[in-house]
Amino acid sequence: MFLAEGVKLVGELLGAGFGVHSLYSTDPGPPGIQTTPISPGELKKVSTLVQPNKVLGVFEVPEAAPPRFNGWLLALDGVRDPGNLGTIIRLCDWFGVRDLLCSPDTVDCYNPKTLMATMGSIARVRVHYLPLEEVLPACGLPVYGASMEGNPLPGASLPAEGVLVLGSESHGVSAPVRALLRATLAIPTWGDAGAESLNVGTAAGIFLYEIRRGTPGPTIQK
Repeated sequence: MFLAEGVKLVGELLGAGFGVHSLYSTDPGPPGIQTTPISPGELKKVSTLVQPNKVLGVFEVPEAAPPRFNGWLLALDGVRDPGNLGTIIRLCDWFGVRDLLCSPDTVDCYNPKTLMATMGSIARVRVHYLPLEEVLPACGLPVYGASMEGNPLPGASLPAEGVLVLGSESHGVSAPVRALLRATLAIPTWGDAGAESLNVGTAAGIFLYEIRRGTPGPTIQK
């Protein structure tokens, strides 16, 4: 089970068909779903939020399914910050990456802080916890890694599909996974930049934009 809070997050999970164990709400619940009425004071006592948002749900963790190795996937190697993971899940949703691979020592995607940071995108991105050093060699896709010493990302010739591995800001990609990489890619600095590194969530957004740049997007209706 995992805990989800807030009208948007709970609504996204219900819409995606996540199994509900129990639902508590200060307002009438959605039709067809058994909801336990709760007062604002009671909600504040059980909530993990400073300002609870009307509804709290206990959901069933979905059954694990194998990842789909087509198109582009992201892989996270030892990313421990729950907010960063939530941001990356949201980015995957935005850029159409439907499968996110995580090493077993990456933070739990059902951590309450992670769930809140996804803004509901956890309902559309499948997160898989797998030993990367075993899965990546057998996935059939070229594997790239993010590294400060890598090839500059702008202008890099990337294939139509592959896996991009991001490590933690303090340790980078681990040695066993680094040995599997076809190449490493870097986001170059400009001028006299004094920052030592980029936040991994920020870096993921830049990498995903560059990967998707030039790929035909949806038709804009005028």
